[in-house]
Amino acid sequence: MLFNSYEFLFLFFPLVLAGHFLLGPQRALAAARFLGAASLFFYGWWSLSALPLLLASIGFNYLASLWVTPLAGRSERVRLWRLRGALAVNLGLLAVFKYADFFIGNVNAAAGIAWPLPHLLLPIGISFYTFTQIAFLVDAWAGKVRERSFSHYLLFVTYFPHLIAGPVLHHAQMMPQFADPASYRLDRAKLVLGLATFTVGLAKKLLLADPMGQYADVVFAAAGQGVDLTTLTAWLGALAYAFQIYFDFSGYSDMAIGLSLCLGIRLPINFDSPYQATSLIDFWRRWHISLSTFLRDYLYVPLGGNRHGTARRYLNLVLTMLLGGLWHGASWTFVLWGALHGAGLVLNHLWRARFGTRPGSRMGRWAGAGLTFAWVTLAWVVFRAESMEVAGALYRGMAGLNGWSSHPFRGFDLPYPVAEFYQHFLGCAGVAFCLPNSGTLARWLPPRVSSRRQVVLSALATGGLFMAGVAHLGTHSAFLYFQF
Repeated sequence: MLFNSYEFLFLFFPLVLAGHFLLGPQRALAAARFLGAASLFFYGWWSLSALPLLLASIGFNYLASLWVTPLAGRSERVRLWRLRGALAVNLGLLAVFKYADFFIGNVNAAAGIAWPLPHLLLPIGISFYTFTQIAFLVDAWAGKVRERSFSHYLLFVTYFPHLIAGPVLHHAQMMPQFADPASYRLDRAKLVLGLATFTVGLAKKLLLADPMGQYADVVFAAAGQGVDLTTLTAWLGALAYAFQIYFDFSGYSDMAIGLSLCLGIRLPINFDSPYQATSLIDFWRRWHISLSTFLRDYLYVPLGGNRHGTARRYLNLVLTMLLGGLWHGASWTFVLWGALHGAGLVLNHLWRARFGTRPGSRMGRWAGAGLTFAWVTLAWVVFRAESMEVAGALYRGMAGLNGWSSHPFRGFDLPYPVAEFYQHFLGCAGVAFCLPNSGTLARWLPPRVSSRRQVVLSALATGGLFMAGVAHLGTHSAFLYFQF
């Protein structure tokens, strides 16, 4: 069940919203349990066969969190071994379902053998709910977890706005809200802001991401078929994917935040206009913020962070990005993507160590933003490519090795005329580079505005944007981060 589908918009969510607020004012715990059950139904709609695995993971990790807490009455050494065992189970489960084919395939290639590949179906959302629970376990071991309700824990893990594609939630952000009776009472301000935020996300997905994705698919498919891409065609294909993944994931995050606000719960902001970043360091503070925070707190810092000298700091940074790339998928293309960002961050830190971090002139900031976006776009090529060969074909075209053509896409079977592509392209660039983050909507929407005219205009704008999105529901596609 996609957020951008008829059954979700006009059946599932209205019923969940009604049930949530009918139960909430009198029975907050019952409302939390109802929301947890609805979230399990939402997941089961996607994959009923994967639901037992999710439930087993929740049950195991909840019990493990009780075994590793200081309140368990065991020695620190015993608790530490329990934590290591629980983490091994979680990471082992992820490795089996997500990386078994990758590992066995590479062993086969290196050793010249032919072990059969298991070809296990990847349970949807496993990376997100596994990372969420790993963080909870580590914090429980450290004595940072105070909430012990199983109903709230189940809701924390399965909460449907985030379950399939994030953000990666932290218990300190969410569980106090689930335990607060005020979260289950209708808040008109949150409802209005939530509907507007959801609508902006829906428009990002259907009106910007999907059209760009169709062009990106054409170019990457051509590269996979051995077509020699000219410079302009290759660059436009790479840029189309850069905009597709930005508006696809940013749109999903906005929709998740908006849905949650309607229910009275605040999800963390996951995007802060990352294509307006003036450095790669700044980019990773704005892009997929919840994953960046997780990797920093539960990987980079435990590796030693910046506590053991400059060389070790850069090594830890590269290792973190390599593993972050591998988290996205079991392929050398994702490892290379992580390596490119790791190398870029090291260069960025070296530059800052030499020239300082003070903001430069406006021209300098523009140059920094342009260079950052170019690096990110080049890295997206290998992220999107199905193989290293396809990525190499794109890079050869982008480097001008196949010649230049002022007529891109000539001979391609395009979903829309080229003129429409440029219109979509300019629209994406204008929104990504010039407009503020969706989080600023709270400044413009009622009841925070006093002018009746502003209230009417806000309602009309939201309604018009929603209708434009609904008009494209029949052409919806799944969100890109569902595959991770």
